[in-house]
Amino acid sequence: MATFISVPFKKASEVDLVKPLSKFVTATYPAGEEQADYLRAVEELNKLRKNALGRPLDKHESSLEILLRYYDQLCAVEPKFPFSENQLCLTFTWKDAFDKGSLFSGSAKLALASLGYEKTCVLFNVAALASQIAAEQNLDNDEGLKAAAKYYQLASGAFGHIKDTVLSALNREPTGDISPETVGALSLIMLAQAQEVFFLKATSDKMKDAVIAKLANQAADFYGDAFKQCQYKDNLSKYFYFQEVLPVLAAKHCIMQANAELHQSMLAKQKKRFGEEIARLQHAVELVKTVASRYDEYVSVKDLSDKINRALTAAKKDNDFIYHDRVPEVKDLEHIGKAALVKATAITPPLSQKFTDLFEKMVPMAVQQSMSIYNQRKAETVNRLVGTMREATNLCNGVLASLNLPAALEDLSGDSIPQSIAEKSRSIVQQGGLQSIEQLIKDLPELLTRNREILDESLKMLDDEETTDNELRTKFNQRWSRTPSGDLYKPLRTEGANFRNILDKAVQADQVVKDRYNTHCDMITLLCKPENELNAAIPSANPTRTLQGSEVVNVLRSQLAQLDEIKKERETLEGEIKAVTFDMCTTFLTALAQDGAINEEQLSLAQLDQLYSAYNQRVQASLRSQEELLGQVQTSHQEFSSLKQSNTEANQREEVLKKLAAAHDSYVEISSNLREGTKFYNDLTEILLKFQNKCSDIVFARKTERDELLKELQQSIAREPSAPSFNVPAYQSTPAAPAGGPTPAPRTVFAQQPQQPQPPKPQPPARPPPPTFTPQAAATNPTTTPPTGTPSNNPPPVAPPGQAQGPPYPVYPGPGYPGPYQMGYNPYAYMPYMQYPTPPGPGAYPGAPPTGQPYQGYPQQPYYPQQ
Repeated sequence: MATFISVPFKKASEVDLVKPLSKFVTATYPAGEEQADYLRAVEELNKLRKNALGRPLDKHESSLEILLRYYDQLCAVEPKFPFSENQLCLTFTWKDAFDKGSLFSGSAKLALASLGYEKTCVLFNVAALASQIAAEQNLDNDEGLKAAAKYYQLASGAFGHIKDTVLSALNREPTGDISPETVGALSLIMLAQAQEVFFLKATSDKMKDAVIAKLANQAADFYGDAFKQCQYKDNLSKYFYFQEVLPVLAAKHCIMQANAELHQSMLAKQKKRFGEEIARLQHAVELVKTVASRYDEYVSVKDLSDKINRALTAAKKDNDFIYHDRVPEVKDLEHIGKAALVKATAITPPLSQKFTDLFEKMVPMAVQQSMSIYNQRKAETVNRLVGTMREATNLCNGVLASLNLPAALEDLSGDSIPQSIAEKSRSIVQQGGLQSIEQLIKDLPELLTRNREILDESLKMLDDEETTDNELRTKFNQRWSRTPSGDLYKPLRTEGANFRNILDKAVQADQVVKDRYNTHCDMITLLCKPENELNAAIPSANPTRTLQGSEVVNVLRSQLAQLDEIKKERETLEGEIKAVTFDMCTTFLTALAQDGAINEEQLSLAQLDQLYSAYNQRVQASLRSQEELLGQVQTSHQEFSSLKQSNTEANQREEVLKKLAAAHDSYVEISSNLREGTKFYNDLTEILLKFQNKCSDIVFARKTERDELLKELQQSIAREPSAPSFNVPAYQSTPAAPAGGPTPAPRTVFAQQPQQPQPPKPQPPARPPPPTFTPQAAATNPTTTPPTGTPSNNPPPVAPPGQAQGPPYPVYPGPGYPGPYQMGYNPYAYMPYMQYPTPPGPGAYPGAPPTGQPYQGYPQQPYYPQQ
């Protein structure tokens, strides 16, 4: 009776996880201890897959633990790497578990660049192995019963989880074995078997008959649901697996009902309801007879049948001689209750008790993306504050340079270099003078060209692959079923267009810097000369020395000192703003754990406002102080200018000093801009190289997928018939067994029909002996010798009418062939054409010859016309 159903494995193709994952790690994380840890974890993940999928697994809990660890690791890794067709592209190939293929074509398989697909297939193998381990348990002891129930419930939960998630995990139609209909049926089968194990446990523990009856009735209900799920789904019937499973489910449905009736009859006997006892036992007898007549080759019910018959005989004897209780009809009996002690195990990773996340320190991609956007927002805030202060400082320097301050206060003698101009000259010389600027300007075009070449090469790879894909799509039309490259590359092309726009803006910025350099080149050259040459180049003047101790000069110097103090405070404030740090990653992780999603904008803006609001207030206060001081400086400078003697020499000298001061400020700004530009191009080169690697990876993955799809298309085209199909002659075929499958007995019979004597089960005629070939002019055809009597003809063997399931065609042995052939397949189509003598003249089929004599006029060797 204890016939349990297990599920075969899916087979996976080998995949190298190390190369693409390591490339992502090295491109994403800086070199160091953290990167080294992640690279080691990638190696461990690859080993874990090989252990779980690269070798046969024993039907043991340790093997299941390996599968569970790999599944848990996939669940942990999925949010931390950008697995997709257009980012981190890994193609996983799995074969259909139930499709065994044919001689000329392999079994059905599907290749997808989806980690969800890998997870689904691994979970299928978890369920399959759990069903196999459960089927191997010894059900004669408590430990075996408990283990079997545990693993069947795990298998049921795994199949049910696949049913609920497979369509969302895959972006195309799955293979039949993991379709929602198939895994839904398998989940019901496993749950029914778990319930049956609980029934066996209750029977072994000799629990109350009422409890056992409810357990058995619930098991019958589960088996009935599973049978319906398998029977009414067209796509399941094509699997020979389900053709074998159907009769077992139908038999188990009847057996569990019979057990429920048996134990309920015992309860009726205890309550002295002897008529009900007999009625239930009679119903149980009918159920086991159904199993014995239809499904005897799948499930044996001899022990159960004997037990029920003994109980029925004793009950009838006691009732006939002692109780004389009326036997009710089955439809009038009280319904047996149900008790479901099993439920599908919930699939909530981690499933393994020994699981440790190999990438525990790596944050999920959602957090990584939020951190990237947050860092951009933070950089924009810092740049805005720093840029505001630098603009204010440049404005202040420009105003002072236009007023020739502080050089005008230092140049009261009129014949020496002002101290501020001398310091600016020395500063420019120390920074490299004109040579450093010219070298930086010269390097920019080379850096720009390098970046453009990288970007153009990346986009060209996409263009070439997309062109090939479009050509193949035009050639194969609907058969070319993969995602169009044009749709897949849209994000990459958008990113490439953004990079090109950035480069165009950088070119414009470079030109602005060059124009500014050309404007101030002469004065910068003058500042780079020795002090004596610089002094000789500045016009001399002899203004009055009486202004050296005047109140106006002292006020101007005090105001300029205050402006210098504001500038120094800004440098300090800029350093403080740039040094602000905050662990925003923890905030995002907390939000992800609590809400399952991250509202990056709300969290980032709130945190940035908290971090930089005080600095923003200090920057605004600095701007107001500068504006007020500049107004005072301009007023004081007007008084100072009116006191100075005006002459042409003095005006010329002041004009040159103004240009020299402006040239120094321009030199500092140009040098800063050029260094920032050089750093920008170098940083952009790294980003573009990552973009190029991303394009290269996806193009390589698409090429691999393209080659695989082309191979499958070539095989399918080769398998297509070159000629139209034709009908097989009637005499070469025989009626096939019905494909609809057995129908389980009803769970409750509402009207007991009078028993009719059943005709004896027809026996199939004996199979013909192997034909022998005798080279005669008129060959003979062997006949089938029945057990008794002489046949009037030679009919082909017919399947027994009550048989539940059988092969779709009758099977005949043949001499010299390795196995039986189905009638749908003609093995002689490949034999050399043989000439046989033609019987003389046409005529009707001859009558049957005497027993043991061959037919006259027909070749003894079976001959089928060549098609």
